[in-house]
Amino acid sequence: MAIGRVADAVSGHWVDTGAPMHWRPYLRLMRADRPIGWWLLLLPCWQSLALAIGATEFRWIDLWLPIAFLIGAVAMRGAGCTLNDIVDRDFDASVQRTRSRPIPSGAVTVKQAAVFMAALCAISLLVLLTMNSVTIVLCFASLAIVAVYPFAKRFTNWPQVILGLAFNWGALVGWTAHTGYIGVPALMLYCAGIAWTVAYDTIYAHQDKEDDLLIGVKSTAIFFGEATHSWLSMFFGAALIFTALAGAFAGLGFGFWLGFFAYAGHFVWQLLRLDIEDPDKCLRLFRSNRDAGLILLGAIMLGGLF
Repeated sequence: MAIGRVADAVSGHWVDTGAPMHWRPYLRLMRADRPIGWWLLLLPCWQSLALAIGATEFRWIDLWLPIAFLIGAVAMRGAGCTLNDIVDRDFDASVQRTRSRPIPSGAVTVKQAAVFMAALCAISLLVLLTMNSVTIVLCFASLAIVAVYPFAKRFTNWPQVILGLAFNWGALVGWTAHTGYIGVPALMLYCAGIAWTVAYDTIYAHQDKEDDLLIGVKSTAIFFGEATHSWLSMFFGAALIFTALAGAFAGLGFGFWLGFFAYAGHFVWQLLRLDIEDPDKCLRLFRSNRDAGLILLGAIMLGGLF
């Protein structure tokens, strides 16, 4: 395995095959070789924007916002991962799957990582300044959650909830960027996203549960244990309830409900396929949540059009 390449990175990714050698450690640090993370950060933004347009009307700023959210999601996910790797560098060195990351492997120093993180934050700030004042304040407020998350697994069995609070902030941001205020549909979508994140990140965390137990960090995968299927059924169910409320409060049309049942079907498929003792299957199911998020985005867009 190439130095700095993580075990669950996408095989044959352009970061490993086409990027200049001196860029590769930094691209790996920001998880450019693992795009599922920025997809899961981006999709709540796009979903919320589509929800706001469907509930109100199209505005010219809406042509820029999807691009702005894409740039911001990639940059902020990279900054968050860099912060996580700085904080967790000793833990990462003790876990088989993560010991090849750029910092524990020695490909990047802590100082270099901190400078790189600052550059990614600066890019995000420039994008953010193109939006309205409510959205700017809202995004700055999210930084408190982002700062807490890397430490969450040290003090709570529920770090996935903290991740959900951070990763789904875009469900509020997409709405406010369009409307200038926080609406009830956005709040419902935010709650749905938190439940969804707890479910998919629990699946992901089952890859590391043995190492996590050895080094003394916590996760819902460890906490749920053999009852994982029951817990996930509850969280997927909660995600569906809040998603339905978001669509109803936004007044979306029949097309939304057609897509909603496809979204629910994807959750059922994940539960039926899940084997918590099979790390490879857990990773595949975790990654499949990009498709689940795209299904919901399509449902919201259809509901707004019709």
